[in-house]
Amino acid sequence: MLDGKRSSIPYKPLGRRLKELRTRLNETLADASGAVEIDVGELASYEFGQSRPSEEVLLLLLSHFGVNDDEAIKLWEMAGYNMTKVASAHMVSEPPQAPADDSSKKGGQIIFTDVVDVIVNNYGVVMNFMQSSGPNLNPTPVARVGMSREHAKSVLQILQMTLAQTEKNMPKQIISPDPINPENVA
Repeated sequence: MLDGKRSSIPYKPLGRRLKELRTRLNETLADASGAVEIDVGELASYEFGQSRPSEEVLLLLLSHFGVNDDEAIKLWEMAGYNMTKVASAHMVSEPPQAPADDSSKKGGQIIFTDVVDVIVNNYGVVMNFMQSSGPNLNPTPVARVGMSREHAKSVLQILQMTLAQTEKNMPKQIISPDPINPENVA
């Protein structure tokens, strides 16, 4: 009988912790589910331990709840997911180059990337940031970021505004009209 109960609620510890995180923020089920763009009933089934969120939804919830790295790893394990995916997003070695300004001190280490894979679905947006490395330049994941669709739109807007501001301040580059003989610039 006890085994029957345990199998009918396979993700109870995960669900209990997700509910604690939500209530700590004084959010209703509707608040939290709306923030990560999932159905209220779906979030309730996670909190009751009846089902587990997909990797993408779990990442969105962890991001929304502001979970630290250690807690994220525990929750990832509770969900039964492979640690290599969360490890690449949370335990990254120091990047080869660091900027001279103070920005790295404000938010932790900076990870440099040259490839991004974006997944968009009804739940939100997940961006897999990667670096090309190795002899065949195979992309290696260095970070995985999940967010609601609304948050992704605001990030895009901020990125566009910031790039536009910095481009105004950059010196104009002289482009040669003669690609064969670049010295012949008018």
